[in-house]
Amino acid sequence: MAMQQINQTESSSKVLGHLRGKRVLITGTTGFLGKVVLEKLIRTVPDIGGIYLLIRGNKRHPDARGRFLNEIATSSVFDRLREADLDSFESFIEERVHCITGEVTEPRFGMSEEACAKLAGELDAVINSAASVNFREELDKALTINTLCLDNIAELARQNPQLAVLQVSTCYVNGMNSGQVTESVIKPAGESIPRSSDGYYEIEELVRLLEDKIADVRARYSGKTLEKKLVDLGIREANRYGWSDTYTFTKWLGEQLLMKALQGRSLTIVRPSIIESALEEPAPGWIEGVKVADAIILAYAREKVTLFPGKRSGIIDVIPVDLVANAIILSLAEAIGEPGRRRIYQCCSGGSNPVSLGQFIDHLMAEAKANYAAYDHLFYRQPSKPFVAVNRRLFDLVVSGVRLPLSISDKVLKLLGNSRDLKMLKNLDTTQSLATIFGFYTAPDYIFRNDDLMALSARMGGVDKVLFPVDARQIDWEVYLRKIHLAGLNRYALKERKVYSLRATKSQQKAA
Repeated sequence: MAMQQINQTESSSKVLGHLRGKRVLITGTTGFLGKVVLEKLIRTVPDIGGIYLLIRGNKRHPDARGRFLNEIATSSVFDRLREADLDSFESFIEERVHCITGEVTEPRFGMSEEACAKLAGELDAVINSAASVNFREELDKALTINTLCLDNIAELARQNPQLAVLQVSTCYVNGMNSGQVTESVIKPAGESIPRSSDGYYEIEELVRLLEDKIADVRARYSGKTLEKKLVDLGIREANRYGWSDTYTFTKWLGEQLLMKALQGRSLTIVRPSIIESALEEPAPGWIEGVKVADAIILAYAREKVTLFPGKRSGIIDVIPVDLVANAIILSLAEAIGEPGRRRIYQCCSGGSNPVSLGQFIDHLMAEAKANYAAYDHLFYRQPSKPFVAVNRRLFDLVVSGVRLPLSISDKVLKLLGNSRDLKMLKNLDTTQSLATIFGFYTAPDYIFRNDDLMALSARMGGVDKVLFPVDARQIDWEVYLRKIHLAGLNRYALKERKVYSLRATKSQQKAA
């Protein structure tokens, strides 16, 4: 929607009214979701007071502003804004986007006490979308990024009790629980963890125990072995308490930390399911990088995988990134307009517009068979074999039965002086690796509900339903998977990135 149209509807939009003049800090804008949230705020909330971005410097761009201008502002996510009104876009960036050099994992983000207090006092809200989404991350790293660094978010709220905090979590904090998953505090499916009378779980002792185990592993190993042992430790501890991987375990721990630290204050937790390419905004199919389901799609497209552990009748909960960004902005406006409460929203599709794993696979195979040539970066040729989902036990039997003779053949060839790897063996290893990482998500035994998010959308009214849609029932899965998502993967994720540069700022133009 054009900015003049938005201005006409501003008086009847609760979201635009609540966010007018407000100053919001966002973490994680170097990531996929963070960019979409930023773009949507710039495009649809023109009267926002300011957007503050916490960005870690790197070797090429040691300060946040330099990294933002060169690595974020140049993204194709902003094509729509550039094409609509380049001058307005660049003026907004110059005047209302404030970049703060900082590291989410360091105390006070690496800032001095004075600087941290000053920042807290300037803000009305913070959206924390920074996270490690590596399912098999080393436990110390995942714990630091997904759990412990949330103390820094809580510190901002201690400095400014009026601050609205929005934490981006994941529906998969559900772990190994089965059945209907509601927008509530999740009970661990494994070993018990003490629960407070306020509903959240007391995790301090558990975190200390995990840190002791990490220290023990560090004392005994080093190098690559240490990395592997810390990954194994993370998976083992996650499984012990009821999660399939380190990512979801540490995200759940993070939820508990914030719920305790921000008791009686504004805290909103938004849990997306599997985030994939945009349904409509900023452009249909817009995506950055290869996401959860895409790793398997890509392996199938390149004929590396034909068999995968999965439950064809199970609901694979995929949600387009723009619906997630809308849920974040909608719930942020509510938190600012009606402060002082804890809320949990799930942004998902399984409870209202489910697509089964079997349907998901069938749509992709049908498109590959009919139109593979249209996706030149995804399919090098038409896949010659089907993609079959089987139960885990059968998958393990087949893979182990095939791998042993292939491995022996490979070793014999090498002994005879032939160093050529067997392609089939490499493909089998790819299959096993993907199954280890994603197997849990393709055999679901749960359905995510988002009744509270839908009620929020209804409360905000008709204008905001149009400006910030969150209803997964608008998705036509055949059209989305076959025409929007595959096209987006081909155009944005696999094509060489087009590099843009911002024109000189007005101050630079004057100096010239």
